[in-house]
Amino acid sequence: MKRKELESALQDAEGFENPKIGLEQYVTSPHIAACMLFTIENNFGDISGNIVGDFGCGCGILSIGSSLVGAEAVIGFDIDSEALNTASVNVESYELSNLDFIQCDVTKLCDSYRGMFDTIVMNPPFGTKNNAGIDMKFLKVAVELSNNAVYSLHKTSTRQHVVSRAKEWGYNASVLAQLRYDLPATYKFHKKTSVDICVDFIRFEINK
Repeated sequence: MKRKELESALQDAEGFENPKIGLEQYVTSPHIAACMLFTIENNFGDISGNIVGDFGCGCGILSIGSSLVGAEAVIGFDIDSEALNTASVNVESYELSNLDFIQCDVTKLCDSYRGMFDTIVMNPPFGTKNNAGIDMKFLKVAVELSNNAVYSLHKTSTRQHVVSRAKEWGYNASVLAQLRYDLPATYKFHKKTSVDICVDFIRFEINK
């Protein structure tokens, strides 16, 4: 599937009905999701035929996209039941049968999932609203549970910290692209219609 085709297909996915600021819930746009998944598959072959985990899946756009690209199975994890309900409705509308969603705190995922996933994709909370360090907690769990690679978005301003921390943990981090995350006005305190945030799309290679 071409990137434009994937982006077009993902336009039908519904977003958060009642986004929660405490969970930093912002929709991953079809454009960014398609760019991520197209790059993962075409440059590394890490989606098709693989077991994919989507950590902090929200309304499921990366999960659905992974399925459309050819994942053998996809499991999405999120702490918010409302988001997961929307994700389930989205999956039904796409008539996909190889996805499942589990409600849980991603930062507390247990070792029973170790070795289950070939590839993990995620757009974690950036840790900007009384939630400092949450992005790295997500990442630490992801690299420990993946067999092959983790693909994640992180604010470009934190690149040095993210890459160096991954190296300390024993994982190679490669910045695949710098993207502009168009953050729409989602909450009442937002004064502008939208804000562009520079984010890094990073691949963490798992050597086990």
